[in-house]
Amino acid sequence: MTLIPDFGSIQTEAVPAWNQGEKPSLFYRASKRALDLGFCTIFLLPAMLFVLIWLLVLNPIYNPGPLFFRQKRMGRDCKPFRALKFRTMVGNPTVRRGPDDPLEMHRITPLGRFLRLTRFDELPQVLNVYLGEMSLIGPRPDYFAHAHHYIHAIPDYRHRYSVRPGISGLAQIQLGYAQGIEATRRKTIADIDYIRNASLSLDLWIFWRTMVTVWRMRGT
Repeated sequence: MTLIPDFGSIQTEAVPAWNQGEKPSLFYRASKRALDLGFCTIFLLPAMLFVLIWLLVLNPIYNPGPLFFRQKRMGRDCKPFRALKFRTMVGNPTVRRGPDDPLEMHRITPLGRFLRLTRFDELPQVLNVYLGEMSLIGPRPDYFAHAHHYIHAIPDYRHRYSVRPGISGLAQIQLGYAQGIEATRRKTIADIDYIRNASLSLDLWIFWRTMVTVWRMRGT
């Protein structure tokens, strides 16, 4: 596997909206932000605190090490931010998995496997939503160095970052975890389709499908 360096902040031109001359309405943008904050406060923040309490008990036994994991991801306009998750893998000081390498399944702990199946590991990202770095629904943000690679390898990949990345998204519920360049190409097509057709009804449908996935424990 290839060691991927930390590129730092990349210099990019502004990321244009996908539909030239067409931007989401002010009503949609305000309503989406209100739904983000409302759903996080009413549903996801209490769920995160509940899981957090249990992990404080279980982590020392089944997943020794830090409770949280922060990783540099690519956000809106290709700017980096730190996504927060519950840690599911044994510690590794640097990311050694290349953009086309398979997921390091051997590093996932037994407790981490459960967190991934239920997607409970994503719950701390409600804090990223509060900070305005993420939305509930949108293209999933890739690891920054991998995203830097995909920008140059996949046409239109840059357009995924014309909106806030999401905790869940259309590509997530349609394709699941994208692994490798070809899967990322398909993910890009789905994400651009979402951006073209963005609406509150589509966001609510994706949120519902995500809840079904969580209920059936079909996460990564």
